[in-house]
Amino acid sequence: METSEKNIIPNQYFENRFYILSIILFFLPSFLLAQKVISINLNEGINPSTAEYIHQGIAKAEKENAECLVINLNTPGGLLTSTREIVTDMMRSKVPVVVYVSPTGSHAGSAGTFITLAANIAAMAPGTNIGAAHPVDMQGKSDAVMNEKVINDASAFIRTIAEKRGRNVQWADDAVRNSVSITEREALEKNVINLVANDEKDLLSQLDGKQVEMNGITKILNTKNATVEPLEMGFFQKVLSRLSDPNISYIIMMLGFYGLLFELFSPGAIFPGIVGVICLILAFYSMSSMPVNYAGLTLIVFGIILYLLEIKIISHGLLAIGGTISVLLGSMILFRTSPMQNFESLSWSVIFSVTGVTLLFFLFLITMGLRAQRTKPVLGDNSMLGKTAITTTDIDIQGQVKFMGETWNAVSLAGKINANEKVVIKEIKGLTLYVQPLNESV
Repeated sequence: METSEKNIIPNQYFENRFYILSIILFFLPSFLLAQKVISINLNEGINPSTAEYIHQGIAKAEKENAECLVINLNTPGGLLTSTREIVTDMMRSKVPVVVYVSPTGSHAGSAGTFITLAANIAAMAPGTNIGAAHPVDMQGKSDAVMNEKVINDASAFIRTIAEKRGRNVQWADDAVRNSVSITEREALEKNVINLVANDEKDLLSQLDGKQVEMNGITKILNTKNATVEPLEMGFFQKVLSRLSDPNISYIIMMLGFYGLLFELFSPGAIFPGIVGVICLILAFYSMSSMPVNYAGLTLIVFGIILYLLEIKIISHGLLAIGGTISVLLGSMILFRTSPMQNFESLSWSVIFSVTGVTLLFFLFLITMGLRAQRTKPVLGDNSMLGKTAITTTDIDIQGQVKFMGETWNAVSLAGKINANEKVVIKEIKGLTLYVQPLNESV
């Protein structure tokens, strides 16, 4: 009896060990496959293209069941509307999102502050800074009431983010209201970020074993030996991101107008018209995310119309002057002043340069048009006026002359003209030339 009981215990022991080992072997592949980190680089202003880029990164990290998504951030700021889209995606993400302000010398300014605080784990490299999230307008000024409304809205937004992620709410509010900015060490001390890492390898080493709260579930990161898979911004995303610069959008819009004008002046050229339409479509796409003032756009179009009228109507330069003023004023107010924007405004040098080039372009067209009007016709009957012919018969009222190898009927305007004399063509009626001797012509 004792022998059988002794045999039962080891059998149960080995069976339990077998079950445990089977469970470990079953889940081991999933653990190994999960050791992947998706890394993206955001080194520009925040706009619809960058928001799409981050959304794409989160989707890829979720699809591949990555340990986390690392956003290497260096931005001066950007659109608050795009920032809200990014923050929403980060809050809904099913994988941890790590924002790493890097490399050394980088900063998370303005909209970048919101994005950094919204991360599950926020990190910074040595020699970086964060803050100055005070909303500003395109020209650095705005209506006082509107400015206060936007600041209050941005303040509530950043406080909500800080509370959600357990960060320093008071500092977040000061970053919006007082434009405070701090270094990476100060950010770590003030509980604005979670850690300071020298590089991405050091970052992953420090992330290993950290607990992250994901929709009520605690996830432990396993990143020490994780494979980093970079995700680059697509070609069209890069192009559209560059187009989000108001200066580039403005220049492309004007090039679009020039292309259409070339097509109007040279019907059938095709290429200028195609380029013009493409430029206008790209310009209007980029401007769709900007506070465009349609009164300014109307003034620019009106100014170009005045230039066109100057070519057709003799106004002694008044239409050209009016067109220049209209284009200049339209360019100055093309973008409405709004504290919702935190990116580069339309440069004065660009405005004056484009307006000057436009004026010179149309002055050139006007000059060429006047020259064409003053040039004597080289085709048709009028081209023969003032030219020299030779009489082939005596012309006593009527006779014949030869001009450029052709024989014409001729009528004398100065009495009898002998044969083989040079005469000047003064008038043409039908197929008859009215001539007078060369020595008598004025």
